[in-house]
Amino acid sequence: MASQCLLDDHKLYDEALLIYKKYNMPVDAVKVMIYQLQNLRMATEFAEKTNQSSVWSEVGNAQLDQFDQNAAIDAFVRAEDPSKFQRVISLNSENYDPEQIVKFCLMARSSMKEQIVDNELIFAYANGGDKYLSDLETFVGEPNQANIQQCGDRCFDTKLYLAAEILFKRCANNQKLAQTYVMLKKYQLAYDAAKKADVPRVWKAVCFACIRAKEFNMGSLCGQYIIIHPDHLEDLIAFYEKFGYVDQLIHLLELGMNLERTHNGIYTDLAIMYAKYDPKRLMDFIRAHNKRLLIPKLIRECERYQLWNEATYLHSIYDQVDQAILTMIEHSPVAWKHDFFCQNIINVANHDLWYKAMLFYLEEEPMLLNDLLKLLSNKIDLARTVTTITKTGHIALIQPFLESVQGQNVGAVNEALNKIYLENQDFDKLRQSIKEYDSYESGNLAASLEDMELLECRRISSLLYRKNKKFQKSIEISKADGMYKDAMETVAESRDPALAEDLLRYIMSKQEKELVASMLYNCYELIKPDIVMEVGWRYGLHEFVMPYMIQFMRDMSSKVETV
Repeated sequence: MASQCLLDDHKLYDEALLIYKKYNMPVDAVKVMIYQLQNLRMATEFAEKTNQSSVWSEVGNAQLDQFDQNAAIDAFVRAEDPSKFQRVISLNSENYDPEQIVKFCLMARSSMKEQIVDNELIFAYANGGDKYLSDLETFVGEPNQANIQQCGDRCFDTKLYLAAEILFKRCANNQKLAQTYVMLKKYQLAYDAAKKADVPRVWKAVCFACIRAKEFNMGSLCGQYIIIHPDHLEDLIAFYEKFGYVDQLIHLLELGMNLERTHNGIYTDLAIMYAKYDPKRLMDFIRAHNKRLLIPKLIRECERYQLWNEATYLHSIYDQVDQAILTMIEHSPVAWKHDFFCQNIINVANHDLWYKAMLFYLEEEPMLLNDLLKLLSNKIDLARTVTTITKTGHIALIQPFLESVQGQNVGAVNEALNKIYLENQDFDKLRQSIKEYDSYESGNLAASLEDMELLECRRISSLLYRKNKKFQKSIEISKADGMYKDAMETVAESRDPALAEDLLRYIMSKQEKELVASMLYNCYELIKPDIVMEVGWRYGLHEFVMPYMIQFMRDMSSKVETV
């Protein structure tokens, strides 16, 4: 009869309810209240009166449909019905009540041995705050079905760090425990846990947290376990620099040099920190630890921060001598030092750098140019050197060097020196150079000097013609200038009697009686005695020619006696 009342054609819901109540069918009755009359309050009151598990279960289901988690839990607890556990715990309620969830989970555990139940109970304890922490600790210490690690991760992700601490302790997960202590700002405990875990990722988490909290001593302790791993060193440095804690970073890297597992990356990055923030310490550090540095990387950083002196030194010790020289040339005077430059220039592979160095010194340190050239004298091409400096118009500046290498009798050197002597009117040195060294274009020089106004220039021209075996030309120049001594020397060197006779007659025509005696003395072997007697008789020079005649008779007598 009640079922007929519930048909859509009749809709006699109150009558059906009375029938179910009269015949003691409480479950059917409560369903009418819930689904036909849609009066959940009436259903709840009815369940309290009947206090039957099946009735409370129906009320609980209805509460779930209404998304009233707390009311549903209360109903299921009274019904001692855990069958809807999954729906209860998955219900996303804004009014989540940990106390209610604990109550429901404890009821469910009495009849269900499921991991999900214990997991949810733990999470409810964790959400309950401080008053449930002792219960949580007691529960995880007893036999249970929960996945402690999973629960700990869930608590950590929802920032329930006190509960997460208990759970990670229980499962001995030192990695997560260290991170939990960091969130709780228990840095010493975080360090102890990280030390047990000894994983770089954990050390970084603890170290970074300490740095943010300005716990630099603790951060340094953690950092020493990070910097020994080259792959993680860069991240650590970037983090310190992000917050501007440069001094603390440098101190940490300095400590790292004394660690057992130190590596070249620590030395290199410390050098880079000096380059960025304390460049005065960099050069001494490089000299002390150059064998431990990754030099190419450090060179790039030095160039980036324009530390040219240090970059030059690094190029040198890395056998990049050519680059060291170029750096000194391009960034003088900061990068240039004479002694260091000389030490490297002799070892360059690109020989063009020798001549580039000459021009550099000519512009920057001209007074040291001769020292540089003397150092390179056995390596450089002297002719090219002269050409290079001549183009600058300052060839006279390297006169000391040219004089030091003139012994090699290189034509370019001789010509350059002769030109310098001539411009300086240093005729003594010019005459000596011409006499001792013959590798130069003497014909052109003689012709250019012949018409000059200075007597000494014409004398040197005469000397050049003599060296070129042009004795007649040499004598004519000397005669024109009245330089009879030079003419006599030329005749004597020529070994030509005709030239001797000609010069003797020329001197006599000048009525230079004393010169006759000198001529006879200097050219004794070239002048015939009959010519001497003729000259003496014709010009009345018996007393000047008599020494010659006496010597001639003496020599003739000796020859006859020998025969």
